[in-house]
Amino acid sequence: MKTGIIFSLIVLLFSINFLEFAIAFETEQEPNPPRIPQPAPEPKPIRMPEPEPAPEPFPEETESEKIQRLTEENNQLKQKNNNLQNKIFELNDKIDSLKEVIMEQVRIIMDLVNSLKGILFEKIFSPSLNF
Repeated sequence: MKTGIIFSLIVLLFSINFLEFAIAFETEQEPNPPRIPQPAPEPKPIRMPEPEPAPEPFPEETESEKIQRLTEENNQLKQKNNNLQNKIFELNDKIDSLKEVIMEQVRIIMDLVNSLKGILFEKIFSPSLNF
């Protein structure tokens, strides 16, 4: 039994030494230089598609029809412009009336403040100042 243990220890020592030698041999090897990659062929440029001609906005329209259509559009725009101007005048009138109301409210508030000052100084502070 003792001889088996001693023999296994000797085999273990030799295997460790052999393993160290193999590892050292692998680490001492110089690495091969990396391969130089082959150049890839350049891709062909992408061509822009040919633009389609723009279609006419009003096909088969004569000059007189164009003039009539544009005149109608112009009249419609003038009417819209007049309507907007009327609304602007109405809004300006409302703003002016609201300004007047606000100014009247400010006057009333100022009158109330002045009367409150008078009441405070006449009835509360003046009797205490007479002592």
